[in-house]
Amino acid sequence: MAKELTKEDAEKIKADVVVDARGQSCPGPMLEAKKALAAKVKAGQTLELLSSDHGTRNDLATMCERSKGRYDYIGFFDTGGYDRHFVKKVK
Repeated sequence: MAKELTKEDAEKIKADVVVDARGQSCPGPMLEAKKALAAKVKAGQTLELLSSDHGTRNDLATMCERSKGRYDYIGFFDTGGYDRHFVKKVK
């Protein structure tokens, strides 16, 4: 389940890779996240995904839950116009 972060929590997270998928509808943000996690994010690093599609909240959390420990969904912060999602690549 998607965890909503406070603004303070979100500001403490240092993203190693940022992907802007704002304006894309499903499945665009998910495809962008998967592509970045596979090619750009190394183990131990954090991906920040910017998405205006609210379906990404549950989709990204579910993908991480089903990843068999490869990804940890930290949560999202609703900026009022789009969400900032954070995923840590574990292995």
